[in-house]
Amino acid sequence: MLKSAKDFFSREQREDIKQAIMNAELDTSGEIRVHIDSVCQGDVMEKALKVFKKLKIHETELRNGVLLYLAVKNRKFAIIGDEGINKVVPDDFWEQLKVDMLNAFREGNFTDGLVDGITQTGMHLKKHFPYQTDDVNELPDEISFGSK
Repeated sequence: MLKSAKDFFSREQREDIKQAIMNAELDTSGEIRVHIDSVCQGDVMEKALKVFKKLKIHETELRNGVLLYLAVKNRKFAIIGDEGINKVVPDDFWEQLKVDMLNAFREGNFTDGLVDGITQTGMHLKKHFPYQTDDVNELPDEISFGSK
């Protein structure tokens, strides 16, 4: 039985997700965060937006942070991009990314789905927000977890 969100992924899977974030951010000034909750009460976008603000993703210099939010027990997820990235990606980018991730999730491949979502996000961030020599990692690369 799943005790908490942190128990959903093995230590190795958590490391794979973190490594995907680090790899995606190598060539961009953009920032990617992954947050895992056990459950999401109510609307998933509202909850994801609260997490987005709590993690201060909206405080990046170029407003190019992205949150991939997953509630594992009730199988809800959302992707939120800040205004900087939202101005430059195609209108249907986040929806298409969600479809791609959902296909992996339906197969039970949550790690693969997240890694693919992170990788695709990183490619768009790199295209629109390339790495600059003075870039700093503004947000942690570790997965954040909600309470039980």
